Amino acid sequence: MGHRAPISLGVRIDNMVYTSGISGRDADSDSMPEDAAGQAEMMFKNVKSVIELAGGTVDDIIYMTIRMKDRDDRKFVDPHWLAMFPDENDRPARHAEESNLGGGMLMQCQVTAVLPS
Repeated sequence: MGHRAPISLGVRIDNMVYTSGISGRDADSDSMPEDAAGQAEMMFKNVKSVIELAGGTVDDIIYMTIRMKDRDDRKFVDPHWLAMFPDENDRPARHAEESNLGGGMLMQCQVTAVLPS
């Protein structure tokens, strides 16, 4: 999975994974969906890919920060959140905040995961 900035998309140290900002850019076409619904869908797909590349699964995610240009776009995030983490008693912690994002991004997230030892 590519990343445009000269920084790591994610780092694994021992069994910990920390990511940079994961956007809703379609990695296959290298294009950014124009709408929040499309970006939310791709963002969660990208989260899954990054965690799997690190050797884990989404079940290893313990915390996610989601930045959105418009907090009302949570209505597009929440369905993917619930699909990825269906057990209400076993979901990661999450914080959402409004942020001025560039490059056509309407949202991005950062993830922390603890992989099995």
